[in-house]
Amino acid sequence: MLLSILTRTTRQHQRRFPTLLASLALACTALPAQSQEVAIKTNLLYDATATVNLGAEVQVAPKWSLDLSGNLNAWTFSNGRRWKHWMVQPEARYWLCDAMAGHFFAVHALGGQFNIGHLPFARDFLGMKFSNLQDNRYQGWYAGAGIGYGYSWILGKHWNLEAELGFGWLYGHYDIYECTGCGRKTGKGHRSTFAPTKAAINLVYVF
Repeated sequence: MLLSILTRTTRQHQRRFPTLLASLALACTALPAQSQEVAIKTNLLYDATATVNLGAEVQVAPKWSLDLSGNLNAWTFSNGRRWKHWMVQPEARYWLCDAMAGHFFAVHALGGQFNIGHLPFARDFLGMKFSNLQDNRYQGWYAGAGIGYGYSWILGKHWNLEAELGFGWLYGHYDIYECTGCGRKTGKGHRSTFAPTKAAINLVYVF
């Protein structure tokens, strides 16, 4: 009698086991959709240059997220120095583990306008004549695209620290002025080059 009961019980569990596995698989599949995360961030490197900036990121799949950042510098500094510009930069990210943590690779675009000049610390870089900014003002627009790599460290329940570096193609079109206040234009130009397209150390708040 005992053997018969044990046999029936075992068969019942064997019939239920596939159903249990299917339920667990469905729960695991549904979990990422229920645990989607949203974050806001600020780039500490931009903050250090008095550039107001804000970014937002949303998880769209277990290993994918979309990021959008923007910044604005509208200040004129002493001795006519200026670094005025605005920029918008959308980005798609692929995370090697879970979204919003660890290593990620990214593809981004960028675009904006600038009005910069009389910067005594400007130096040539990657073939670009930034040293001309010491005695002239450049005003125009730019656009580009690039790829990036980054890493996000989890600091706490809601806080992350994120670093990213990107490299790609940039195109700019500009007019050249000899001083910051006058309207005398001395030339114009355009340039296309491969250069860094993103540098960020982001302080991130995850909801």
